[in-house]
Amino acid sequence: MNSNKLRQLYLDFFKEKAHAVISGASLIPENDPTVLFTTAGMHPLVPYLLGEKHPAGRRLTSAQKCIRTGDIEEVGDRTHHTFFEMRGNWSLGDYFKKDSINYSWEFLTSTQWLGLDKNRLAISVFEGDEDAGFDKDAYNIWAEIFEANNLPLERIAKLPKKNNWWGIESGGPCGPDTEIFYWTGDANNIPGSFNDDNDFWVEIWNNVFMEYNKKADGTFEILSQKNVDTGLGLERVSAILSGFDDNYLSDLFWPLIEKMENLSGRKYNESEEIKNSMRIISDHVKAAVMIITDPRGVAPSNTDQGYVVRRLIRRAIRYGRQLEIKSELWLKELAEIVLDIYGDVYSELKENKEFLFENLNKEQIKFERTLEKGLQILSTQMIAHDKIRGEKVMINKIDNIDGDPGFIPSEINGTWLFNLYQSFGFPLELSIEEIKKMRPSQWIDEEKIKKEFTEELKKHQELSRTASAGKFKGGLADASEDTVKLHTAAHLLLAALRKVLGGHVTQKGSNITAERLRFDFSHPEKVSPEQIAEIENIVNQAIRNNYQVVCEEMPLKEAKARGAMGVFESKYGEQVKVYTVGHLKEGSNNDFNQIFSSEICGGPHVKNTLILGNFKVKKEEASSSGIRRIKAILEN
Repeated sequence: MNSNKLRQLYLDFFKEKAHAVISGASLIPENDPTVLFTTAGMHPLVPYLLGEKHPAGRRLTSAQKCIRTGDIEEVGDRTHHTFFEMRGNWSLGDYFKKDSINYSWEFLTSTQWLGLDKNRLAISVFEGDEDAGFDKDAYNIWAEIFEANNLPLERIAKLPKKNNWWGIESGGPCGPDTEIFYWTGDANNIPGSFNDDNDFWVEIWNNVFMEYNKKADGTFEILSQKNVDTGLGLERVSAILSGFDDNYLSDLFWPLIEKMENLSGRKYNESEEIKNSMRIISDHVKAAVMIITDPRGVAPSNTDQGYVVRRLIRRAIRYGRQLEIKSELWLKELAEIVLDIYGDVYSELKENKEFLFENLNKEQIKFERTLEKGLQILSTQMIAHDKIRGEKVMINKIDNIDGDPGFIPSEINGTWLFNLYQSFGFPLELSIEEIKKMRPSQWIDEEKIKKEFTEELKKHQELSRTASAGKFKGGLADASEDTVKLHTAAHLLLAALRKVLGGHVTQKGSNITAERLRFDFSHPEKVSPEQIAEIENIVNQAIRNNYQVVCEEMPLKEAKARGAMGVFESKYGEQVKVYTVGHLKEGSNNDFNQIFSSEICGGPHVKNTLILGNFKVKKEEASSSGIRRIKAILEN
């Protein structure tokens, strides 16, 4: 079974189970400064998990593109990815554990659907602690299924909160989960029990039972609306269905591997080092392509999502050097393969391919120059090191290098080489290799260096995870009065931008806090001071007009027919929320005399514009190629 068939089968199954098929969201969360990327299918649905009514109903299913960067250094094994596709199904206060578990079992094992080998499956459930008890219900449901299929109950493991609990550290909806694993090892040597430490047990599905609310004081209470939130990993299941224990052998990756074999003259199975490099390159190029071509696409930069894109591209280039790929601008060649794999599934890839190729080529040229400068830095430091042995002095920066070469240590150590890695993207292996070339007779303690480097890397990763973990608020970072006002002002701003600059302007991202709004939009040149003044006047006139803000639920097709703006367009015909700003006809709730703005949006918004105050643009600047950014506030 290929990945395209698996994509559709999942949605078909849950549609048959009375779930509404809803669209996936943009990879760039709307108006949410707490997280850089959409990391799971539930991310855009958090307001509905908290009790808000979803226009499509209480049973939902979707296909969601996801980016996770917290464990980016783990990419290179058989199953981890930065970009992945998650299939999800949700119950918003409808069915609960029994139906959720039975649906998962049926889809995975029924010959009508995936028909996986039942004997290769294992389960984990929450063992309980002082906050919440053992998930006896989930265990008993699985036990009944296992006994009916003559499977050993030892394959149902009871694990602690770190394994089988979903929730946000700061509080909110949470609960135990049950995870489903598939044995990818030797079919003749399937263990009788489940061991979480055995890498051949691959997690393929996670069912979260949100039955608790974590309060501000850290205690737990039972939720009035109990939800189910699940996720199945397309890459892992696709590989399994093709008989592979390595995701990179599936049709979602193998064309990229083959291209790298052609470009480098090396073979994927040649060695673990080559295999690791090809996995990292294919993963990182794919993730970068998905972020750049997203409807709210982000180009490489030094901040926020753009920094992640830059890091992915540069890491891919570094491993390309290890493969000794000679082709110029080879990232573009790999990106074309990604478009071949996904272009018919996600139309935005082909629609934004020129923007993609321009940014990939520019970043590759820039970083390869930086790498050459990095080699000069390393060489200069080694020469200085030989001269001063035991002293610490600062050497001068080489022009046009971002970052500081740092101090010369008394001996070659991992901390020094980590600083080089941080500043110039030099991987440890490349540094050691270059040092050996420069000083073939000088012995260095590689084991000690690697240990020191790893310690520094762990510190950095911990900071990265803390900064990017987010709070999964969804929609707005908070629903405070000031934030909601600025959210409404962002709608007015988009309408004003289109009036002043032209109909080509679309939203490319936003970040709203209680203090200010940051709004990214498509426009090829700097917005002049005169245009800024005109935009401010239009927004403020709309505020003074005391327009009503009305929310309606309608089919997506109807919303488009009305001319409602929408950043992420679905291929499915689900219900959406449309917020319209304008003057209502007398005695009407949703019929307008005059419309200023109409957008597909999850909300929330103010009821009328007059309460917004005075709109003021504080800054206009470039965000990335072809994307401008406005920062604005509301004054009382």
